Amino acid sequence: MLLNWSDYVPAVTKAFGRLGKKHPKMLGAYQGLSAATAASDALDPKTRELIAVAVAITLRCDGCIGTHTQAAQNAGASEEELAQALATAIQVNAGAAYVFSLRALEAYDVAASADK
Repeated sequence: MLLNWSDYVPAVTKAFGRLGKKHPKMLGAYQGLSAATAASDALDPKTRELIAVAVAITLRCDGCIGTHTQAAQNAGASEEELAQALATAIQVNAGAAYVFSLRALEAYDVAASADK
């Protein structure tokens, strides 16, 4: 097992509360984002959580991965649906690497022309 998710997710939740006590306005604003997202019914909770997991993968946020995967499962997401969301995150990350690779080629060309 890569992480002990049974311990990790509650630890992240507890740590959230600790920071929230030190900066309650920040926590309130963060919670407001969640409430605002849920206020629209254009996407059902399961879909929103699957998107959140995919975004968490691209951001490499273990806390987000754990909490949103759990929320997706609680919202009724199947393992197959989660796997498709993960495959989408992999595809987007590969695309981003491809686009940033073009930047490296461009930087190389600029450096090469400066040497002339």
